[in-house]
Amino acid sequence: MKHPVDVHVGKRIRHRRWMLGMTQQQLAEKVGIKFQQIQKYETGMNRVSASRLWDIADTLDVAISFFFEGLAEGDPAVQNVEKLPGDVLTDKEALELLRSYYAMPENQRRRLFDLARVLSEAA
Repeated sequence: MKHPVDVHVGKRIRHRRWMLGMTQQQLAEKVGIKFQQIQKYETGMNRVSASRLWDIADTLDVAISFFFEGLAEGDPAVQNVEKLPGDVLTDKEALELLRSYYAMPENQRRRLFDLARVLSEAA
């Protein structure tokens, strides 16, 4: 049975890899494993060891904590993994929007972010 934390970490790996425009094969080669193993990590079928997560974080240029962001706090069994509406990390349109957002210069991103916040509060 898949553990919710393993599923969450896998989704975060897939999300970051996709944001960088990297294939499973490219990530696997840089980490020194087969792409099938990346597939298993990304679906939560296989648990990522600490040393492998370290290598993946280094390759994807993020801190280890990145993979755990968004987990439910205060639940020792971690039975409830927080989910964004429609599970944003699996929505191609949302990921494409994020990729475009981070491709913008920071001053433009800040203005767009402020605009989105105002529009969401008005809705």
